[in-house]
Amino acid sequence: MSDGKRRIGKTAFSAGSTVLVLVIVVLVNILLSRTTLRWDATEDNLYSLSQGTRTILAELDQEVVVKVFYSKHVVNIPSQIKTFAQRVIDFLSEYEQYGKGRISVEIYDPKPDSEEEEWAIKYGMKGISLPTGEQVYLGLVALAADQEAAIAFIDPTQEMRLEYDLTRIISRVQTTDRMKIAVFSSLPIFGQAPMNMGMAGPRPGSEPWFFIQELKKSYDLITVQPDADQIDPTADLLVLFHPRNMPDGLEFAVDQYIMGGGNAIVFADPLSLMDDPRMGPGGSIPTRLFKAWGITMAPEKAVADYTYATRLRNRNNQAETNPLWLSAPAPAFLADNLITTNLESMLLPVAGAIETQPDRPFTVDPLIQTSTNNEMVDAFAHSMDVDALRRDFKPSGIVRNLAVRISGTFNTAFPDGRPEAEPNAGETAPDADATDKEEPLKEGKAPSVIVVVADSDLLYDGYYLSQQNLLGFNISNIFNDNLNFMLNTSEMLTGNPALIGIRSRGTFERPFTRVQELERKAQDRWLDQEQALVRQVEETNQKLSMLEQQKDAAQRAILSEEQEQEIARFQEEKLKINKELKTVRRNLRAEIEQLGTTVKFMNIFLVPLFIGIGGIIYAITRRRKA
Repeated sequence: MSDGKRRIGKTAFSAGSTVLVLVIVVLVNILLSRTTLRWDATEDNLYSLSQGTRTILAELDQEVVVKVFYSKHVVNIPSQIKTFAQRVIDFLSEYEQYGKGRISVEIYDPKPDSEEEEWAIKYGMKGISLPTGEQVYLGLVALAADQEAAIAFIDPTQEMRLEYDLTRIISRVQTTDRMKIAVFSSLPIFGQAPMNMGMAGPRPGSEPWFFIQELKKSYDLITVQPDADQIDPTADLLVLFHPRNMPDGLEFAVDQYIMGGGNAIVFADPLSLMDDPRMGPGGSIPTRLFKAWGITMAPEKAVADYTYATRLRNRNNQAETNPLWLSAPAPAFLADNLITTNLESMLLPVAGAIETQPDRPFTVDPLIQTSTNNEMVDAFAHSMDVDALRRDFKPSGIVRNLAVRISGTFNTAFPDGRPEAEPNAGETAPDADATDKEEPLKEGKAPSVIVVVADSDLLYDGYYLSQQNLLGFNISNIFNDNLNFMLNTSEMLTGNPALIGIRSRGTFERPFTRVQELERKAQDRWLDQEQALVRQVEETNQKLSMLEQQKDAAQRAILSEEQEQEIARFQEEKLKINKELKTVRRNLRAEIEQLGTTVKFMNIFLVPLFIGIGGIIYAITRRRKA
């Protein structure tokens, strides 16, 4: 009887313990549901606020209210937008935490015909129309005092730029002043007017280039005309973008702007792929200014680099490796410079090389460099057969500069003063006393920083982003750091370096670097053997030609015994080299497949095996202790 009571008591105790555990679990869930616990286990802390953001939040002068408009009530909202919206809201809670009362986040659900929808429209939010006819909003606006800045739609494909975009608008509403950038270009980067002014809407290609649209979000842009004799003194930065055939007067204005302590970014190009071919050679190297800045750049000469070559499709829609299209990886960037820190990859089509003068009095820091496996070739070779480039390729063994940062106090490139303006037809030359209102500067008044890039095509839209239409909304997908480089440089030279570490905060994609290294090694071996085969062909042709000249005129159509032997020897050598090339390809595939097999074995067998062994050891240890 006592055993039965004892058994009933144990059962009741077990049931009560189970209920108590369930109650504790429910209470803990209720308490934790109001708390955001995040553990960022990524190598580069991709989902935590960067130090640049924390610095900006710590220096806020005014309180900022962030109003988020998200259509949570929509049942048929796409799953990728739903999960992304939750990540945005969770990420904004980090801003509230580090803002320490200076930032507050408000979430609104703009239902149809509601007051929230009216506010969303007022702040310029853009809704996406679903096939069901419902509108989905995912945007936000930052408010501080009488300033406001909005993101009309938060692009899910641009999550790697999310922190930068959020911090930028929070920083922007802190002041009414906006930086100014003066821009000169011989390319239609600001867009083109429709050829037929009577047609409805702009023609394709008339929109400004994407990097111009991005700059306008943070700066006021000033367009510099070719006939300008002065750079706007209120400009905080000057951008020369493919300054082809720059007039002497404008070149002098640029020189005087630098003399006054202004900063500049110059995108010079030995051959612009975006230039009009009817205008002749498309180079844009301001040689006179470069000489004054202590650098040189060979006209119409481009860098061919097989280590950084890009896989492209030619006119016959066949894939080929083009060494004139440079895909610069992370090792190509200067790691300790704020402009290039954490950049992962850039594409530079047909880029030149920047050389420094040995007796320069300025500091020249390389920003982007080639590998040693490069050679200078004619820039027009980009339209040639890639096989011809490969046959004649001879690596230089030296590293060349693709972009540099020059700092110092510069001297004028016009020691004789302002160049005389050429009068138009029917006009007389202007009086010298009337034009020289101010004495030109011969020496710099203050230090300047000039960033020179040996390519301009890198900022053409198609070379760094792809655009698609998602539910009636244009989505831009940026696939390299060309735009980031431009924005980084602008931020650095206009005095906002805190935003640089936010934009490029780490690697979101992890390429198989081991596989890429194997492919590069195999490509180098293949190139050496292919060049050997080409040399054998040339030597055989020369010997055949010599043997042909030694024969009589009546025997020219008949192959001699020596010619037959030479051809047979060449055929045998050709088969041998082709066999070696196949061996290289086969060994490459074998190494890559072996690497893949090793990784699969580790993931499928070793990891579970270690976990199982650990569990067995733990169980044995507990049993011994018991």
